[in-house]
Amino acid sequence: METRQRRSFTDDYKRQAVDLVASSVRSVGSVAKELGLRDSVLRRWVEQRGAGREPTAASRRPTTQAALPSADQAAEISRLQRENERLRMERDILKKSIAIFAGVRT
Repeated sequence: METRQRRSFTDDYKRQAVDLVASSVRSVGSVAKELGLRDSVLRRWVEQRGAGREPTAASRRPTTQAALPSADQAAEISRLQRENERLRMERDILKKSIAIFAGVRT
């Protein structure tokens, strides 16, 4: 049976991986998969680096209350939602036209 070589990582790499987890909204598991690590390894690094650290502003923020968007943000969200719906409709039309030209029934 072939033995696997144990990988070692520099402290700088570990710090960057932990910073990536802290700065993103993705889970530890998804970041670990992207980096080619086991999630337990990355989770351990996060716990080791997080010990003795002040909680970030995001973690201190109450999670039960949603911040209300300003009028400008609400208008932008509304515009983006309309655009998103229009793009979905265009995509569906294109899918149907491709199916028609390919001779496939949907």
